[in-house]
Amino acid sequence: MNQILDAILAPDSKPEDFAALTIPDSYRAVTVHKDEAAMFEGLSTREKDPRKSLHVEEVPVPELGPGEALVAVMASSVNYNSVWTSIFEPVPTFGFLERYGKLSPLAKRHDLPYHVIGSDLAGVVLRTGPGVNAWKPGDEVVAHCLSVELESADGHDDTMLDPEQRIWGFETNFGGLAEIALVKSNQLMPKPRHLSWEEAAAPGLVNSTAYRQLVSRNGAGMKQGDNVLIWGASGGLGSYATQFALAGGANPICVVSSDKKAEICRRMGAEAIIDRSAEGYKFWKDEHEQDPREWKRLGKRIRELTGGEDVDIVFEHPGRETFGASVYVTRKGGTIVTCASTSGYKHEYDNRYLWMSLKRIVGSHFANYREAWEANRLIAKGRIHPTLSKTYRLEDTGQAAYDVHRNLHQGKVGVLALAPEEGMGVRDEEMRAKHIDAINRFRNE
Repeated sequence: MNQILDAILAPDSKPEDFAALTIPDSYRAVTVHKDEAAMFEGLSTREKDPRKSLHVEEVPVPELGPGEALVAVMASSVNYNSVWTSIFEPVPTFGFLERYGKLSPLAKRHDLPYHVIGSDLAGVVLRTGPGVNAWKPGDEVVAHCLSVELESADGHDDTMLDPEQRIWGFETNFGGLAEIALVKSNQLMPKPRHLSWEEAAAPGLVNSTAYRQLVSRNGAGMKQGDNVLIWGASGGLGSYATQFALAGGANPICVVSSDKKAEICRRMGAEAIIDRSAEGYKFWKDEHEQDPREWKRLGKRIRELTGGEDVDIVFEHPGRETFGASVYVTRKGGTIVTCASTSGYKHEYDNRYLWMSLKRIVGSHFANYREAWEANRLIAKGRIHPTLSKTYRLEDTGQAAYDVHRNLHQGKVGVLALAPEEGMGVRDEEMRAKHIDAINRFRNE
């Protein structure tokens, strides 16, 4: 690994230098173990501790197949799917790997007693398999997390509809929280040149997810002037949704849980902010019954912030806790677009407020290659910025996942893999200087 790192850090390395490198037999990776999948049985979700289940260990380098690439990972980041994997909820991910392994002899590589996790990376291509023409060793890249087979007609209009669509590093093995990752070549995108490795690794999953959910015609199709209610507006997903709303001429109404998080939204340029903790919203009377009076109070507060208008779009991801309120406060003909359920998967809402007001609920999951490419292009152009707040070493990924699990973080939490320190990998200092305040917005705490 030292030779690989030396080549990456050398200013004059050429593609042929990377092609000549010897690929090691093993690499360090963050894993969960199949024989520990029951370790948290009997505990509540909150009591489950990723620091106990995540391991950093040497694992063999996987075989490289057609249409694939091995990438030296300089940095990665922690997403909620990493947390879900680490606490084995809603199900252990080894079932995903077993099913994938039955697809073909090559896919069998993924069905192992350990799972290398992680759905983001920034790094350098080391090797490409047969049939890869667009990328070569030495290319500096980021990866989106859509792994797709594309042998079915269903996926050729929208790859997210392919029956063999999976999230890399969650439903596949050999993810990005490691020194080397295995990806399909159509996951690769150019690394934004003005960002460091850890900054470039942070947006991937959440930026692409927010783009599809809010901007794409496959999601809410946001337009100029739309009022957009964004739950968790300073978090990993919400911070990108807030930026997309502002960049697209919409009006974000940012819901946060503290004054500190409200201040971050103000730094991004948002003006309409609801501190749900300070204002004491309690959408559930108890675990069985919601309180419609709280929905109405939220709707009134939104109209105070918008000059009397209801929201056109609700950017939903908390799920059970907020979904009834989201359906209620959306304007007639508006859209509730949901991509996750971090507070619970079983949603309840009063359907009268949906059908009689012609509202739409749209399910949105990650992004197709084009949507991910467009989202990354906006990062590269300095229109959307990373929301990285803190970076950990690879061996401290358990603590990073714990922080995300317990909502102790802001924006995104990064992880250094091969990168010796933060701040490396910047290729365009002039552009970086232009956007440095926005790049550091979530770090200045």
